[in-house]
This record gives sequence, C-alpha cells and structure tokens, in this order.
Amino acid sequence: MIDKKQYDLIIIGSGAAGMTTAAVAANEGLDVIVIEKTELIGGNTSFSGGMVYVPNNSAMEAAGVADDPEMALRYLDATVPTEDGRDMRKQFIEKGREAIDYLNEHTSVKLKPVPFYPDYYPDEEGSREGARVLEPYAFDARGLGKWFPKLRPPIPEFMLFGGMMVAREDLSSFRKVWKSVPAFVRVAQLTLQFVWQRLSHHRGTRLVLGNALSGRLLKSLIDLNVPILIESNTQGLIKKDGRISGIEVNTPGGPMILEARVGVVLATGGFSHSQEKRKKYLPLEASKHSAFAPGSTGDGLDLGETAGGVINDQNTHNAYWSPTSVYERADGRTVVYPHTVTDRGKPGSIVVNKAGRRFTNEAVSYHQFGEAMYAANKDSPSIPAYLICDNEFLWKYGLGAIIPFTQNLKPYQKANYLKTAPTLEALADLLGVYSGGLLETVGLFNKDAVSGDDTAFARGNNVYSKYLGDLEHAPNPCLAPLLKAPFHAVELVPSDLGTIAGLQINTDCQVLDADGQIIKGLYAAGNDMQSIMRGRYPGPGITLGPALTFGYLVAKHARQEKQKGV
Repeated sequence: MIDKKQYDLIIIGSGAAGMTTAAVAANEGLDVIVIEKTELIGGNTSFSGGMVYVPNNSAMEAAGVADDPEMALRYLDATVPTEDGRDMRKQFIEKGREAIDYLNEHTSVKLKPVPFYPDYYPDEEGSREGARVLEPYAFDARGLGKWFPKLRPPIPEFMLFGGMMVAREDLSSFRKVWKSVPAFVRVAQLTLQFVWQRLSHHRGTRLVLGNALSGRLLKSLIDLNVPILIESNTQGLIKKDGRISGIEVNTPGGPMILEARVGVVLATGGFSHSQEKRKKYLPLEASKHSAFAPGSTGDGLDLGETAGGVINDQNTHNAYWSPTSVYERADGRTVVYPHTVTDRGKPGSIVVNKAGRRFTNEAVSYHQFGEAMYAANKDSPSIPAYLICDNEFLWKYGLGAIIPFTQNLKPYQKANYLKTAPTLEALADLLGVYSGGLLETVGLFNKDAVSGDDTAFARGNNVYSKYLGDLEHAPNPCLAPLLKAPFHAVELVPSDLGTIAGLQINTDCQVLDADGQIIKGLYAAGNDMQSIMRGRYPGPGITLGPALTFGYLVAKHARQEKQKGV
C-alpha cells in the first residue's frame, strides 16, 4: 500500500500512455502515482507487436535513413484526408522525435530502428518503405524483480512452449529450423536459454515486442520510485475550486480518496470490452469479442463524461480493425486471434465470402482488410469470411492460432476452429460456402499464382504486400497455388485492436467540455483520447507512437502547471 494520499499527478491506467506520462512526470520532479484496475500491468501494450510509429525520429537518422517531416505530413494528409485533427497530427510529427529522445536518455525505454517496414499505403504521396518505425530492444525481465509476475504476458498463442517469446527477426529461423544450420543453431540457443530461465521464473525472461516495451516502462517506474496501485478501481473524480483535484478509488485495502495538486490523467485504454459502448459506437457486424487486453471497459470515458467531457465519435471508423478468428479452448478460455501479419499475405492462402469469392487483396494492412470486410458485406455476405489454405501452407506458415509444424490438429478441429476436408468441394459444404464460386475462384487464383500476377486484386504488386508475403518465394512472394489436400479454413470476423472514439482534447491533451472549454486538471491520453488519425491506420505503430508522444506532452504540461503553482 501507499504511505500518502496526495500527489501532483494521478495517472489512471498502466498501458504505454499511462506509464510514459508517469515516467516523464516523475523524472521532471513531479510526485506521481499510477492506478491500475486489473491485477496486471501493461495494458494492451503488453499484447502488441511493439511497433512505434514516429516520423523523423533520430534513431533512424543515426542509422543513415533520414526522414522528411514535411513528407511525413503530406503522407498523413493523404491517408487521413480531413482537416479535423490535423493540428494534432502536425504536433505529433514535430514532437515525436523529442519524446523518443527523452525516453531513450532518461528512462529504461530503449528503441531501435526497424530499417524496412513500409507504410500501409505505399502508393500515397509521402510514403516511405522504412525510416518511421521503431521497436524496443529485447528486455531482461529479471530486472523487474518481484514485479515481473505482475507484468501482463502476451496472449499464449503468441508464445512457444507455454512462455517463450520470439522476436520478429527470429521468426525466419524457426521456419527454417530443419533446413539451415545457422537457423537450427539460433533456435537451439533460444530454446536452451528459455529452459534455463524457466527454472527460476514463471515464463521466459527474454521479453520482445510490446512486452519488452511494457517491461521497460515498468522498470522506469520502479527506478523512479513511482508507486503503482493494482486491482484498484477508480470510482469517481473529485472537483474542487473549479478543477479536478483527486479521485475516489477502491483498493485491495479499502476505499480511498487521493488528492491531485496538478491533475488526473485518464489512460484506461478505451472501451474495447464494454459491450454497451461497442453497440453504441461500432457496427452491428463487429464481433462482440476483442483482441484487446482485458480491463478496457470505457472507465476513462465514463469518468471524463461525468466531469463534462465529450466523446467524439465522428471518425471514419471508431475502432482499429483486424480480421480475427475466435474459438474456445478445452480449458474454457476464449481465444481471439488477430490475423495481422502472419498468414493472410503468405503464398498459398485466400480469403472468400459466402459466395466463394475473394473481395479484396489479402495482403493489405489488417485495418484495411477489416474495412474491406464491411464494404463487401453490403453487397454479398462477407462477415464471416473464410481464410482457406492447403496442407502445405498450414505446415509451413501455420493458420491463425495454429503455429507452423503443428502435427496434431485434432484439438483445433474438435473446438470447431479449424475446418478440414479432403476436397475444396467438401470444404465449401462444411463452411456453407457456394462451391461453384469457390472452385472458380481457386482455379483463377492458382493460374495467377503460377504466372505471379494476381489479375483480380494485384496481391503482391506493391512493397507492403510483398512485405507480408514470403520474400524467398517466387515469382510473387504473396502467391502460390492451393493444390495439396487436405484443405483447411478458419472463420474470420472483424474485431478491434483498440478503439478510436475518445474524449475531445486540446493539443496539451487537456479534456474539453461541450463548449470547447478546458476542464482544468483533467487530461486524456492513449485510447481515452480521440485518435489523432480519426479512424485511419497509416502505418505500423500508429497507436503506440502517439501514446508515447502525447504521454510525454501531458507530463511536460503538468510540470509547467506545477511551476505556475496551480
């Protein structure tokens, strides 16, 4: 428990935005505390791929790949074609570099450049094939001490052997483990390290991807002596003398009132797990399940509204979309698997609707694919859709929650997750898909795969599509015929990777009321603030990049407020 009840800044939520705000504010001399509703720290950042989108960042520049901020703004103008929010996007480009440099210098957050990771709309003006994406260095979780068990792990389907994380650059070694001596040596090295780590810890201590970012942020808070209250649910905001001055919170030790001299930051992660808000703000066809981390039930939005704040839902979309496959494990756990980069674009798979027809390029970004599902569904039933592959594909690349080289498929088939049939006709019957359409579609696709030219949707024709494919496969890294029986499928439904509709704020992340006036002492960050992208998804990491940037800016503004003696 904590030994005092008054702080400069109270941060509600322990995802990237909340922990960044806390780390920067504490380093700037503010007395801060973090409140987390669940029993685990890290929010959805711990589930994520850890990509951080920051145009014009100095890490890339140091690696010899400089970006142009004006080009970055032109790209965002092209992909987010609305004046609304442009001032925030411009500020993001201007201040993102500063925020990342600060974190690298003053905290345990260390980010490295990802030299090649294309923008999601590579044909738009200002796009880049790299230079804008960072990721955390691998992190040794032993540095967290007693806090390591309190860090939210990735979803189990993203780990091997019940607790081993695999970095992006090591995936190819696992795919080639029996074909390449260097790959075998690398896999053996990682596996032996993991076995050694498990002798003394509940899971592997080598953290990568978003878990590494969460771990590094948590280590920063530990080093800065920032108190963290877990399993503590904020019940209400306190207003005094015209400003938000504290919170009422239920803690494991009982209800408490905590005072805030400067203010309160709402960073609870949006509303992904609020069925009421999903019905209000998301399409009826959206899955009721979310791949987002538990705990994001709209608490921050509710608190903001009770203080006079306004939720702005005037976005192109009110969620970040991804096709997901859903099933229930034998232990009763519901698995919601986001099909982001591992299977849709690989050679030898297609996605069809009930008519057995493809309706988009499968190798587009997950958000674009979600948009395509909704658009196609207006003309022909396309929700759910079906991701189909042959047996060779399943063995080599996996399918959804099924990892490559899986020999026993029966648990997935028994759970009605994986549908398997000896012929395409039989698979169509099993799925309830029009077999004539499927056979015609696969026939055309197989012909195109041989020539390397997807005549229907140009899959594999731009740099991002190629990135999602298998660069070792020719003539097109995204195309291969479906030939080897049996044939397999999983059902896809659009679900969210986080929500977009959030509290209206100004450029200092201060929450605004219905008249556009500042609610003094109240900030919003992360998914509790309206996304600066207004429903578009320009590139990898456009949630974490703004989360770190605006978390940093909240802390800097709070320090200025303290200096003014508010």
